[in-house]
Amino acid sequence: MVAFLGKRLLLFVSSYLAFGFLTCTCNKTSTTATYIVQIDKWAKPALFVDHVQWYSSIVKSVTSKPSKVDDSGDEDRIIYTYHTAFHGIAARLNQEEVERLQEKHGVMAVFPETVYQLHTTRSPLFLGLENRYGTSVWSDRLSQSDVIVGVLDTGIWPESPSFNDTEMGPVPGHWKGNCEIGRAFGRHHCNRKIIGARVFYRGYEAASGKINERDEYKSPRDQDGHGTHTAATVAGSAVHGANLFGYAYGTAQGMAPGARIVPYKVCWTGGCFSSDILSAVDQAVADGVNVLSISLGGGVASYYRDSLAVAAFGAMEKGVFISCSAGNGGPDPVSLTNVSPWITTVGASTMDRDFPAIVKLGTGEILTGTSLYRGRRTLSTQKQYPIIYPGSNSSSPTPSSLCLEGTLDSHAVAGKIVICDRGISPRVQKGQVVKDAGGVGMILSNTAVNGEELVADSHLLPAVAVGETTGKLIKHYVSRDRKASATLLFLGTKVGIKPSPVVAAFSSRGPNFLSLEILKPDVVAPGVNILAAWTGVTGPSSLPTDPRRTWFNILSGTSMSCPHVSGIAALLKARHPDWSPAAIKSALMTTAYVHDNTFHPLKDASTGVPSTPYDHGAGHINPSKALDPGLIYDIGAQDYFEFLCAQGLTPSQLTAFAKFSNRKCLQHFANPGDLNYPAISPVFPENTKVSVLTLRRTVTNVGPPNSNYHVAVSPFRGALVEVDPRTLNFTRLHQKLSYKVTFKTKSRQTAPEFGHLTWKNTEHKVRSPIVITWLPPL
Repeated sequence: MVAFLGKRLLLFVSSYLAFGFLTCTCNKTSTTATYIVQIDKWAKPALFVDHVQWYSSIVKSVTSKPSKVDDSGDEDRIIYTYHTAFHGIAARLNQEEVERLQEKHGVMAVFPETVYQLHTTRSPLFLGLENRYGTSVWSDRLSQSDVIVGVLDTGIWPESPSFNDTEMGPVPGHWKGNCEIGRAFGRHHCNRKIIGARVFYRGYEAASGKINERDEYKSPRDQDGHGTHTAATVAGSAVHGANLFGYAYGTAQGMAPGARIVPYKVCWTGGCFSSDILSAVDQAVADGVNVLSISLGGGVASYYRDSLAVAAFGAMEKGVFISCSAGNGGPDPVSLTNVSPWITTVGASTMDRDFPAIVKLGTGEILTGTSLYRGRRTLSTQKQYPIIYPGSNSSSPTPSSLCLEGTLDSHAVAGKIVICDRGISPRVQKGQVVKDAGGVGMILSNTAVNGEELVADSHLLPAVAVGETTGKLIKHYVSRDRKASATLLFLGTKVGIKPSPVVAAFSSRGPNFLSLEILKPDVVAPGVNILAAWTGVTGPSSLPTDPRRTWFNILSGTSMSCPHVSGIAALLKARHPDWSPAAIKSALMTTAYVHDNTFHPLKDASTGVPSTPYDHGAGHINPSKALDPGLIYDIGAQDYFEFLCAQGLTPSQLTAFAKFSNRKCLQHFANPGDLNYPAISPVFPENTKVSVLTLRRTVTNVGPPNSNYHVAVSPFRGALVEVDPRTLNFTRLHQKLSYKVTFKTKSRQTAPEFGHLTWKNTEHKVRSPIVITWLPPL
């Protein structure tokens, strides 16, 4: 059975996996590193009082005598014990000890520590959660919501008005967590909105040394701002008059303003460590959260070697919905992270709001870009300023054209507007470099990697970001006119932008090479220029030289799109408390739309041409439709386990997911594509004699008891598609009916073909994207 891209691409996959994660390495016999050890909880010998005692005994039995390099005793080796979504420990071990540990009774898997990175108002209106008159389709449920969302991130700034608990009811009875205290964070900072808060740093400290508490809050308080922003996007309370220096002025609120928030701080200055993340997931499930929002990633590893995927599997078994960011590796293909089918993987798209700015050239030509600049230093609209481009070739960026620190000649740029190429360093940092060198303004030019996508930033000097085409035009003007000049104008906020949404260029893309049968990302959601709450100790540019402070900030990234889906999932859970995580995902995917507000197919910002399911997944989320999807594709834990069996995992590899000793492969699936996923992705193997594939699906009626559906399938050049039966006739609520889809090759295609299958009636359209892949012949 074909699970990956075929034998001809196996070397590529192996190489990619080798470099996908940043893992901690160690000297074999002396230096220790952190390892996550999964242990079969049912294998505990009776002579041990509890699992903690048993785990400690296992570690003591393999540890060497303390060396001069690492003089910690056995009692210090275990830094975490996991009990809920995952069973086992995180411990400091050297490689020789790891090898001995893997032979021990009950040890199922050992994962090296992995470093993850963060994937870094109008959206409720844009998503249809409320109309122009301020009424909401869920207003009757929001204030009574008992849904708890755990946010794994950099913490929270509790004083933000977005976390006001006025008019919220008592803390939900199923909450079992705690409000941990620390520097600048007391119990009084938790309320009926932030009902708990926790910190996880043992893995980080084990690898990086003790946290300097003078420079960083060793508490749930957020110094970075990222966690505050994502938490407010999920479930922030309504704040009227929210804005960033006048930009995006309006009412800011989260997707589920009635839901409760629990920040689990797992990210620190040096990154987010997998042992801390795993402990947070484990604790969050024990605490009673319903939804987990995780806006971070660390590359891709095989399912059984990905500790977050294994922990997420355990959380899914407990009924917890998990939303993760797809990553910011776009527009490169095969750049996704968090691709496990039991995780909802979210890409990023634009909204119909923009922050236009103008570059007025000395020739009188007016060019449009974007900016969030609002400062004391301004450029006169009645005056022209000389422009300089420090690069020599617009198609080949250099350190100086990228405006990297220390590369600009102050004598050459003083008093001028500097053109800087996007890339390598943060966009706002380039402006700081220009400012330090004496420049009066900056034009930030996209390169081919970013295309025409514009991301607004709160710059520290007058600056306008422009697309690649506009950037080339300005550079050409500068190269042919020694007296080239310009001025910059800032036009505030504009709504009603068309076309929108557009898939963000930075949003990571498929295919999902771990399993071509599982389409990823699942959906896209707003992730460009998102206004939400911010920390009180860091400026909006996040640069240490930025003295400005604001209650709100505007950020872009799949980190911003992920909490949109987490919040919508919370709303769906509040309305349908009996729905499984897979049912919620199905509702989001089958109701997603694939056309923009000009009624044309969604476009890819990096190319300007229509995007594909490898870019947008099932499409852009449509919350009001997801509330009543008609049919759902449900998936249980054993189904996911059968999928892993069909992927060809060995019994030892499967033990990472067989948390209970009686979970075995029942051979329910002929191939991995039989998983009851809302997307349908047949993969024809390298063997050209295989010309027919049949996949099976089962839908559950969550609409009117008596419902009749008929099927429609888009045409394909390379295959004939037959659906049996072609009608589904339901007579009761929650009734399940099955169908099969047969794909017959007409002519093998060299590239994947995209289309869709839709079950429809007068009330509902239940749409599943189809991706047909023919692997190249051997």
